[in-house]
Amino acid sequence: MTRIVAVVGPSGAGKDTLMAMACKACPGIRSARRVITRPADAGGEDFEAVTEAEFARRIDWGDFALHWRAHGLSYGIPAAQLAGTGTVLFNASRAVLPQAVARFPSLVVLMVTAPAAILAARLADRGREDPSDQALRLERATFSLPPGILFRQVDNDRSTDEGLVRFLEALQPVRA
Repeated sequence: MTRIVAVVGPSGAGKDTLMAMACKACPGIRSARRVITRPADAGGEDFEAVTEAEFARRIDWGDFALHWRAHGLSYGIPAAQLAGTGTVLFNASRAVLPQAVARFPSLVVLMVTAPAAILAARLADRGREDPSDQALRLERATFSLPPGILFRQVDNDRSTDEGLVRFLEALQPVRA
């Protein structure tokens, strides 16, 4: 059985870092590799870079379990990435969560957060966006999830090791 987990949060919260660390720490956890219309040399997460035309073709082919637009880019989660057993993590936009919950009723949502000053420092350190894009991402950092979406919050405001402990705790099944 596959347990699907959407990981959301503002840019710079450390979603990709915590996901990679969780996969390394626990053999039963893996991460879905997103398809993004971003240049391959943009850095950051491990992703498949495609053109807008290729992305549109893959939508037409039914390649994606989920797809959305954010930050001027197209993002997709290939259906094949969600197959198999164990826990599968994917980095998602809050905008796609209603679609994700409709498609995967037992979806678990983890929201990774950090204070604005930490987000700003992380965005500057990664150097993927220019200062104006960083400012726009910080403006969007405070947000609510769509109504009816249940989530577990992971505060990633300290070391990555402490963030990982919190992330793995949030991944534990809820016990009644």
